[in-house]
Amino acid sequence: MKVLVLDGVSEKGIDILKEPGFEVVAIEDKLSEDRLVEMIGEYDAMIVRSATKVTARILDHAANMKIIGRAGVGVDNIDVNAATQKGIIVVNAPDGNTIAAAEHTLSLMLALARCVPPANENLKKGKWMRKEFVGVELRDKVLGVVGLGRIGAAVAKRAQGFEMKTIGYDPYLTEERANAIGVKLMSLEDVFKQADFLTVHLPLTKDTKYLINSQSLEIMKDGVRIINVARGGIIDEKALYEALVSGKVAGAAIDVFEAEPTTESPLFGLENVVVTPHLGASTEEAQINVALDVAYDIVGVLQGEMAKNAVNMPSIPPEILKAVKPYLDLAEKLGKFVAQIAADFDTIEVTYAGEISNLNVAPITTSVLKGVLGALTDEPINFINAPFIAKGKGIKVVESKQSQEEDYTNLIKVKLTGGKCAKSVAGSLFRNNDARIVMIDDYHIDAIPEGHMIVAPHIDRPKIIGRVGTLIGEHNINIASMQLGRKELGGRAVMVLGVDSPVPQETLAEMTKIDGILDVKFVTL
Repeated sequence: MKVLVLDGVSEKGIDILKEPGFEVVAIEDKLSEDRLVEMIGEYDAMIVRSATKVTARILDHAANMKIIGRAGVGVDNIDVNAATQKGIIVVNAPDGNTIAAAEHTLSLMLALARCVPPANENLKKGKWMRKEFVGVELRDKVLGVVGLGRIGAAVAKRAQGFEMKTIGYDPYLTEERANAIGVKLMSLEDVFKQADFLTVHLPLTKDTKYLINSQSLEIMKDGVRIINVARGGIIDEKALYEALVSGKVAGAAIDVFEAEPTTESPLFGLENVVVTPHLGASTEEAQINVALDVAYDIVGVLQGEMAKNAVNMPSIPPEILKAVKPYLDLAEKLGKFVAQIAADFDTIEVTYAGEISNLNVAPITTSVLKGVLGALTDEPINFINAPFIAKGKGIKVVESKQSQEEDYTNLIKVKLTGGKCAKSVAGSLFRNNDARIVMIDDYHIDAIPEGHMIVAPHIDRPKIIGRVGTLIGEHNINIASMQLGRKELGGRAVMVLGVDSPVPQETLAEMTKIDGILDVKFVTL
C-alpha cells in the first residue's frame, strides 16, 4: 500500500503509517492540481490538512484510492460527494482538538476573570495599576455551559476542578449523562438567568444563529461574563458590544467571529474584552492528535476494518442495498422532519410495519438517525459516524417490527421521546416508490416530503386556514400545497403547507398569534 501525505502533517502520524509496512511519501510543498492529477493514480490513501484542495478532477484520476484523511475537523477542502461516488472513504479527526478547545476556553475564562490582558498591557507600558484591575474568583461561581458535547463536557469537568458550580443546557443530552459529568441540566432560559460565567459549545445552525442576542442578554445576571470558543455567529456581536458598554455584561472572551479573518471590530476597543484569532485548536498536541487519529483510521481501512470517523457513506453489500435502497431517502427525510418539529428528546423509536419488516432494516434505521442528527448539527453526518454521535449525545435508538399494517403495505414510523412532548411522523412508499408522509403524531395526512414546509397544529374551526394563507401571501411567499389532518370536527388538527421559499422567523412568529394556532414549525427537507 502506498500513502501520500501532504501539507506538513505531524511526523508521529507518518510513523503510524509506516508500522504496517506501507510506503509513505510525504511532501510539504503545496502541489498544483495538475501535479496531483499526474501522480494520484498510484496511491491507495492520502492525508491532507487545509492547504491542499482535493477536487473532483483529482479524484477522477485516483484509480487506486481507498481512503482520504483530513488531519482536522472540517472537510471543506475535499470534494466529499465526488469521493463517495468513487467509493472512496473520507475520514477526519473530530476528537483531536477537544482538549485544546476546552483548555483554551478555561484560559480565556481565567484571563477574563483576573483582567490579565489589560494588566499585562499597562504594566509593559510602565503603569503599575493594581486597584484598577481587581478580578473575581472562579470558586463558587456558576458556570453555564450551553452545548454539552465533547468540548462542552470537557470544559465542565475542568471547571469543577476550580470548584465552580456547573449547570448546562443541551436538549439532546440525557439526565443520566449529565449526572455522570457533574452538570445540572436546566432550560436554556434558566441557564441564562443563573450563570455568572456563560460558555457556548454549539455548531452554527439556523437555530443557534444569534442564540445570544439582545433579548437573551437582557435576562442574564448583571455582570455576567461570556466566552465563545465555538463558532462565530452564535453571539450577536452588536448586541454583545452594547451590553458590554452598558455594564450589563462585565466582560467577554471571544475566539471566533462572524467574519474571519477579521482585524477590525468594535469589540477590540473595549478593555473588558479578551480576543484571540480562532486559536481553539491551535496547540502542538492537537496537531499531533489529529494526525494520529487519521493515521489510525487509514491503517484500519487499508487492513480491511471499518473507519471510525468517516464523513461519507461506506458501501453497503449489494444484496442488502438492492432491497433497502428505495426506503433510505424516505427514512432520512422522516428523521429530518421529526427532528425539526420536536423540542427535545433522548430516544429515537423506529417502527417498521408491513412488507418492510421482512428486510434487513439496519441501514434504514441508520438513515433515520442520519436525518435526525443532520437536522440538529452542522457536523457531517453519515452511515458511519451517526451511531457514534448519537451515543456521544446519550441518544438511544429503539428498533421494532410489526408484521402487518392495515392501511399500508409498508410503513416507517419515527418517534422522538424522552422530552416534554413526544413527536412522531410516519411515511410510506406507494407505487413506483412514490414517497409520502402519511401521519404526523396521530393525524393522518398525505404530504410529499420535500422542499420547505410549515407545520401548524391548530383548533379545527373556520377562518384559521384562510388567515394563515393571507399572512403568508402578504409576505410574498407562495403556497405550493396544503394538507390537513384531523380526528374530529372542531377538535385539534394539523396543517401542512408546502411553500416555495424559506419563511422568516418573524413571519412564523406572527402566525403563532393567530387565534386557534397552537404551534408553528418550519421544516426544510
